[in-house]
Amino acid sequence: MPLKEECGVFGIWDHPEAARLVYLGLYSQQHRGQESAGISTISDEGVIYSHVDMGLVHEVFNEDNISRLVGGRAIGHVRYSTTGSSQICNAQPIVRNYARGQIAFCFNGNIVNAQELRHGLEEAGSIFQGSSDGEVIVHLVARQHEESLLDRVANALRHCQGAYSALFMNQHEVLAVRDPHGFRPLCLGKLGAAWMVASESCAFDIVDGEYVRDLRPGEVLRITDSGLESFFPFEPVEAQPCIFELVYFARPDSIVFERDVNEVRKRLGRQLAIESHVDADLVFAVPDSSNLVALGFSQESGIPFEIGLMRNHYVGRTFIEPEQSIRDFGAKIKYSPLRSTLRGQRVVVVDDSIVRGTTVRKIVKMIRKAGAAEVHLRIASPPIRHACFYGIDMPTTSELIASTHSPEEIRRHIRVDSLHYLSVEGLLEACRGTMDTYCTACFSGRYAIDFSQLDETKFAFERRPLVTV
Repeated sequence: MPLKEECGVFGIWDHPEAARLVYLGLYSQQHRGQESAGISTISDEGVIYSHVDMGLVHEVFNEDNISRLVGGRAIGHVRYSTTGSSQICNAQPIVRNYARGQIAFCFNGNIVNAQELRHGLEEAGSIFQGSSDGEVIVHLVARQHEESLLDRVANALRHCQGAYSALFMNQHEVLAVRDPHGFRPLCLGKLGAAWMVASESCAFDIVDGEYVRDLRPGEVLRITDSGLESFFPFEPVEAQPCIFELVYFARPDSIVFERDVNEVRKRLGRQLAIESHVDADLVFAVPDSSNLVALGFSQESGIPFEIGLMRNHYVGRTFIEPEQSIRDFGAKIKYSPLRSTLRGQRVVVVDDSIVRGTTVRKIVKMIRKAGAAEVHLRIASPPIRHACFYGIDMPTTSELIASTHSPEEIRRHIRVDSLHYLSVEGLLEACRGTMDTYCTACFSGRYAIDFSQLDETKFAFERRPLVTV
């Protein structure tokens, strides 16, 4: 599906192999961002060491540069850009010297009033190196006059509207911060005497750590040599965690928003089967995020679960297309149907969402060409009619097919025999929540934060490049 992941963060305090553990934590969260990766550490002498680059985690780091990231305290980041272009100047962690020393910062989210804030900062003389909203947060922190990092961070973030799960690190502490609405996940873990924080709990499993709890919306967690301290410096508001984390983004072996993602996705499938009975011979998923949904659908409906599509997991970020164009090349290089499974069968295809409708139409075409007698499409979420402004790289509202077409029109466009979306009520039941428990803005249009100040393109901060010859 065309929805893009967001970002992932990982931090650790008081471990002799901090950089290596952050590397592994980022590796397990690679699904959250594939454009760049970075790690910053603090040595026993109080020096911040940092390495960031474009690419996947295993492309960015090697034995040589990891060994030079010394110190027992570290934070790291994998990025998929939601504000700012995919360039090294926007990679995180962001490390800066300022009046009170050094600071390293990384976050997952989207600041909807970043354009207004940046304009004010530039008018006051700030000079920006990149075009991300994260750099706006760093400038705001640097301009605060409070004594403690906690107070400077809290005061800076009071100016920011939007979604953020953030890590700040200096020589004395790591601060883990979750925005008051709790849009994006952030959790606490432990490994022996070391404390860890991560976007998803799967990052703790790979280092043999244990999940302790989620950070609560609006919580600032301070980690120092003395242990943990929890603060709530922001005005309380209604919690609105993003329900799409459970539907699509999070890894199924994670605990997100105190929900077991594996169990949620199987419940989505069971609820989808209850709502959309169909006579069919087999059910399969558009891999990989829908695998467990299809399994739940099979368990509830009694229709056998099969593997109908193979996904190529080794597709890079770019690939070379033959000069003689191949029809639907982008879909074919990623997916291929199992003809012996599909030939002559009435099939149920399960996917997590439909965004523009272009990819799923190509997949359906491949399935029919493989010989399926009937194709019934089941979607594990309601129609996406509204764009997201809280940390998901999503098309604009006008590009979302469900914003301008009815389900029947979409069915005809993608050429399936039947189409059923999971109802909002069914989605909330599977996620064990209500309309007041989760952010459902992309389905309902009910936005918790005004985004009228947000330029609808993620490249709003791009400037004419400086050219050195």
